[in-house]
Amino acid sequence: MLKILKNIRFSNRFFIGLLTVVMLFILSYPFAWIYFPAQLALLVLIAMTITDAGWLILSRQSIVIGRKVPARLSLGDDNPVSLSLLNTFPFKVRVEVIEELPVEFQKRDFSVSHQIAPGEEKIVDYLLRPLTRGEYGFGQTNVFVSTRLGFIIRAIHGNNARSVPVFPSFISMRRFELLGISNRLEEMGIKRTHRIGQHSEFDQVREYVRGDDTRTVNWKATARKSTLMVNQYQDQRSQQVISVIDMGRVMEMPFEGMSLLDYAINASLIISNMAMIKHDRAGLITFSDQVHSLIPAERKGGHLQRIMQGLYNQQTDFKESSYEKLYLTIAQRVKQRSLLILYTNFEGLPSLDRQLPFLRKIAAQHLLLVVFFENTEVRRLAEQDSRSTEEIYVHVLARKFIHDKKVIANKLKHAGIMPLLTPPEGLSVNLINKYLEIKAREMI
Repeated sequence: MLKILKNIRFSNRFFIGLLTVVMLFILSYPFAWIYFPAQLALLVLIAMTITDAGWLILSRQSIVIGRKVPARLSLGDDNPVSLSLLNTFPFKVRVEVIEELPVEFQKRDFSVSHQIAPGEEKIVDYLLRPLTRGEYGFGQTNVFVSTRLGFIIRAIHGNNARSVPVFPSFISMRRFELLGISNRLEEMGIKRTHRIGQHSEFDQVREYVRGDDTRTVNWKATARKSTLMVNQYQDQRSQQVISVIDMGRVMEMPFEGMSLLDYAINASLIISNMAMIKHDRAGLITFSDQVHSLIPAERKGGHLQRIMQGLYNQQTDFKESSYEKLYLTIAQRVKQRSLLILYTNFEGLPSLDRQLPFLRKIAAQHLLLVVFFENTEVRRLAEQDSRSTEEIYVHVLARKFIHDKKVIANKLKHAGIMPLLTPPEGLSVNLINKYLEIKAREMI
């Protein structure tokens, strides 16, 4: 009982009623005929308050609170969270729910109100989009209950505090995986590529699926089955696809609330899964001033979880990246010719020129794809109309930055390195398109 009394407070409606009674007593001083209505109003207020408190305190019923949170959250995706509120009071109540969300969301105004009938369970669904990896601590769910009278409010606190880790974007990974299995990648903007090489081998005859190349129709099998059948070919398998992530300070630039490093980590998980679906082997290298982790390319069971865990633990140390140490590590540890996908960022030609000799050496032994990022804010400035001298100056500088990015891409191409200049939000789609193009042309 004492615990319940500690969670009882008066509502705004009670204080409005109390203020009304006080005003009546003040007015009754020069006008005696108002004194009796003021007394009556006071008695009514006391009686209604005691009745309201009795309903909420003396009845031992409560609101049963539950929260359903995924075992881990997906970085940069909308993650569903569900609250359940079961009314065990024998009467209808009004509830206000205040969630103690993790501090990383900086959302201190989460509040919803509902009316719940006796025995009814109300479900409150909402979405959370985490923008950094790590442990997120959920506090308790606070429910403030009042009756129809609304003079007393009882606070009920759910014992549901917990911590949830935020992993790289496994929701997007599964979405690409499902569309890839069902041959519907075009829905995500993935282009259908035609095989150019001559080393694809016949795999099986299967039923036609929307989007299949009509040139692969097997007319004899179609006549036998009375349904459209196509020949399926398999690409060369067991190629190595290794994601190489620069964790230096150049990757901490933020876009849409996420750093370039987190965009690269999400894309690495997605492309590793896609490579394993295509029967290739996926690996991971992370580096800054030294090589932090190296996961050899494999395709065995549980390997994707190993890559995900490796990506989850990566944090930048804001140091200058050493491409010399990266080259030495690759030369010593990666013996088979592989597709190396290097995620980095070059904001100017001098930064590229310092690293280009080492990139050339890596490209001499492997197929090197350098992924760097288009600055969408700079592009927005370059596309704005200029009306003042200052705006013209900003416009010219923005166009120069855009031009430098194109020069960097051409310089990489002339050095025998494949460039991929992409906006951060389009990284995963553009990277898968490039990977499928490489597979179709059998470049590795």
